[in-house]
Amino acid sequence: MFARSIFLSYYRLLTGAALAFAVFALTGCNEKAAEIVAPGRPVLAATVHYEAESPERSFVGTIKPRIEADMGFRVPGKVAKRLVEVGQTVDVGQPLATLDEVDLKLQAEQAEAEFRAATGVLAQAAAAEQRAKDLRAKGWTTDAQMDTSRAAADEARARLNRAERSVELTKNSLSYATLEADTRGVVTATLIEPGQVVASGQTAIRVARLGEKEAVVAIPETLVGRAKSGVATVTLWSEATKKYAAKLREIAPTADPATRTYLAKFSLPDAGDSVSLGMTATMTLSDSATERVAKLPLSALYSQGGDPSLYIVDDKGEVTLKPVTVKSYESDCVVISGGVDEGAKVVALGVQKIDPAQKVRVVSSLSF
Repeated sequence: MFARSIFLSYYRLLTGAALAFAVFALTGCNEKAAEIVAPGRPVLAATVHYEAESPERSFVGTIKPRIEADMGFRVPGKVAKRLVEVGQTVDVGQPLATLDEVDLKLQAEQAEAEFRAATGVLAQAAAAEQRAKDLRAKGWTTDAQMDTSRAAADEARARLNRAERSVELTKNSLSYATLEADTRGVVTATLIEPGQVVASGQTAIRVARLGEKEAVVAIPETLVGRAKSGVATVTLWSEATKKYAAKLREIAPTADPATRTYLAKFSLPDAGDSVSLGMTATMTLSDSATERVAKLPLSALYSQGGDPSLYIVDDKGEVTLKPVTVKSYESDCVVISGGVDEGAKVVALGVQKIDPAQKVRVVSSLSF
């Protein structure tokens, strides 16, 4: 009996210990299961990306010469010869076209004849004036006769002077019958043909100077300010890998009535012979300021009576509140200029309910 009671007591002790161990084990497992199963608070995150405050804008333009002159004859006449073609390079003084010189030569001969006649008349009038002076000195003539002789001589001198100028003008007119290039350039248009009668000053040959070239583009009115103060570069469609520095030289004071754009001319000081007139180019405008900003949703900004801040999420799901520098506010976003690093993930929604001591889980959406 005694042995039996000892056995029962020992059995009860083992049974209680086993039950206690089982309860303890189950409790630990439940706690671990709770730790594993309990997820972090789901949040939407936005990635911080800094870029220029205003994006670059590109426009299609055309390469043109800075100076392109419409050349014409300074006298009217019939075109005898056209000596150049479009695309031909010409030098200073090179003949471009000529007029028929028959009438101009006749005018020159007429002026020469008038000059010789005026020379004879002046000789006769000068001799008469001298005789009148001699007679007046001896008292053999009157003052009236002396004045008449002097007036005739003065008129003869004036006529000779006019005839001399007429000779010079006709010589110039004869030289104007040959249209010459006044600078080195390339012919971009020929607007006359042999046999055509042209008026004085009518455009005959268009010559573009081979000096500085420029890109001509149409700028919308919203970007006129950037065109004046920004940085411009030009790339050719035929050579897209090379960039040319461009500088605004001229912008139209009024907008085109049809397109509402402003014609702008950008000089290309580094353009060489490889940049041909008429080539198509792309001009890129960017702001001269180097400051870079990041745009984030307005809902990501946290401010409880202090400085504006953002919740930064790391790879472990922990959040940290960091103050940021706000540059401006827009209708649907906030523009920051510093405070967080490039590529950082920030909580984009529900920042007022974030507990910094609680881990979060980044999700692509909050729908369940």
